[in-house]
Amino acid sequence: MTPSPASHVPKPAGLNDLHAFAAVARTRNFRQAAIELGVSPSALSHTLRALEARLGVRLLNRTTRSVAPTEAGERLLARLAPALAEITQALAAIEDLRTSPHGTLRINAPRAACDWVLAPLVPLFLARHPGMRVELVGDDSLVDIVARGFDAGVRFGESLQQDMVAVPLGPPQRFIVVASPEHLARHGRPAHPRELIEHPCIRLRFPNGTFYRWEFAQGDERVEVAVDGPLALGDMRLMVQAAEQGLGLAFVYQQYAQQALAAGRLITVLDDWRPAETGFFLYYPSQRLVPAGLRAFIELVRERHP
Repeated sequence: MTPSPASHVPKPAGLNDLHAFAAVARTRNFRQAAIELGVSPSALSHTLRALEARLGVRLLNRTTRSVAPTEAGERLLARLAPALAEITQALAAIEDLRTSPHGTLRINAPRAACDWVLAPLVPLFLARHPGMRVELVGDDSLVDIVARGFDAGVRFGESLQQDMVAVPLGPPQRFIVVASPEHLARHGRPAHPRELIEHPCIRLRFPNGTFYRWEFAQGDERVEVAVDGPLALGDMRLMVQAAEQGLGLAFVYQQYAQQALAAGRLITVLDDWRPAETGFFLYYPSQRLVPAGLRAFIELVRERHP
């Protein structure tokens, strides 16, 4: 029976075997090539014989005094040397990413975290590490940072997954309920969170379509209220503006409302019912083999927010 053409195709050679052949063909000396590769001459000779057997062709002519590539060896070396050089350069680039901050750092974070804690850090990080680029994506969704290709993310502590490494990022954040003086004059001032169901409220809509339930605490008592109202928004800055226009009560980060409060355009209500303050955390998938760029950013976070 005549063998099929596929039976003459040599089995693929391993990268280490090809490196071994290239070293011997280039140096034309088994002992010198063995020193470069960190193996014994006998082990190197065995590797080359196995490679020739796998390919079905002699690559090297050997005598007790010298070694030289055959015609097949010369042809293989001519094609192999540039490819191995590219592989070496690629591995060197990876090593550079491991040891010094170079490349792109991708971070997914809520817009509030971008505004208050990351915006001051990113320019400082880039100034310290000019070989780095940062892609900062403001997103209030609870995304899977691994599936979406991010190096790190930012969340509140209670929403972190258990298999993530977390680093505190910035001071605790405080929620407040605000309304315009005109709105309170028309609708009255709620004295208890449960009274909010009788008041027009500006609801916060998450990107997944759900609405935030306003959370309150006083001593050991915890209250959640599913408020209602004529307006729903996905941005707390817009919620503050709507509250200033008298469209309802808004439950927002205090920092977003600070200027309007100072100017008297907004007033806080239910001051005795404040939810527990919680802070942001920078999180990432593993402590093992953390890229140099992310490692440098974590060091900056710890320096600025000990």
